[in-house]
Amino acid sequence: MASPTTMVGVATSAHLGRLSCAPTTRGTRRRRFAAAVRASASEAMATEKLGVRVERNPPESRLSELGVRQWPKWGCEKSKFPWTYSAKETCYLLQGKVKVYPDGAGEDFVEISAGDLVVFPKGMSCTWDVAEAVDKHYKFE
Repeated sequence: MASPTTMVGVATSAHLGRLSCAPTTRGTRRRRFAAAVRASASEAMATEKLGVRVERNPPESRLSELGVRQWPKWGCEKSKFPWTYSAKETCYLLQGKVKVYPDGAGEDFVEISAGDLVVFPKGMSCTWDVAEAVDKHYKFE
């Protein structure tokens, strides 16, 4: 049975009502809500499956905010190999296509490809099945 995929990071007016205790006008609340929705728009596109968080095609502003272009790069050719994350890894795929099979998930997998911002949790063991050569920026925490 496939694991559910969940949406994360969606702002609502209920969340925004807790941002400030100061009285506001109706127009101010609308502007705050619109700003929060814009700020979280890329996170609203993020999904989490089998413990892997994938944000598809985040805007350049999000990548700049994270400093992605300054992170080291890594790449590999078409291949299949086991991997264990000794630390949390955030990566941004510049090119490639990969199916990641977390240990214990049976035949279920997470597919990532060029343009994806991906977070792998510390301690995850998995198998990478690289269908198209990968080039990525990465950061361990």
